[in-house]
Amino acid sequence: MQEAPFAMKKPNIAKLREFGFAENGGTYTYGARIAEGQLQMTVTITGGGDIRARVIDPATGEEYVLHRTSGAAGAFVGMVRTEYEALLTEIAERCFDPDVFKSACAREVISYVRAAYGGELEFLWKRFPGNAVWRREDTRKWYGALLTVPERKLGLASGETAEIIDLRADPEELAALVDGERYFPGYHMNKKHWLTIRLNGMVPAEEIFRRIDESYRLAAK
Repeated sequence: MQEAPFAMKKPNIAKLREFGFAENGGTYTYGARIAEGQLQMTVTITGGGDIRARVIDPATGEEYVLHRTSGAAGAFVGMVRTEYEALLTEIAERCFDPDVFKSACAREVISYVRAAYGGELEFLWKRFPGNAVWRREDTRKWYGALLTVPERKLGLASGETAEIIDLRADPEELAALVDGERYFPGYHMNKKHWLTIRLNGMVPAEEIFRRIDESYRLAAK
């Protein structure tokens, strides 16, 4: 079962332990009393990221499920539901790391930026967990954005989702590069100063790295 707060995230084992999860054979378990101590909530997470959350009534040993039952109402049900969701959200925020970008090309880019500039992606928008940016430490200006977008928003006749990178570029070079297949005007950026590259292997990694370097330089101004 994949609870909503954990979408696009992966468990950080060190953070799980710090939070108070107990490890047993690669499975991590955390328990807490909720509903003024009347119920026991247990969250179990495997190293692979599978998540299970249960609420047990200690008096009967039976699982309490009304908080997950559509249409169930009442003050007690509402209290259980609120505390259940709050604990899951807290665990997701404190014990999990973003795990959005899956392609080999995107992972290469992330590794390059980390090695070259010490840059880590910043996920700034809770409403858009598939969007993240890099920015320079000195100017705080963005020099790159890694995004997941429907390919149709790039003007492609496709229902697929693409992983893309937005980078700063010299306007004259940008105009010559855009071909509507590999290079596009900057998605959600100033189209005279930003370009978008699909991270699908059509543009060699070394070429993307060079353009990241150029974008980093341009963000110094």
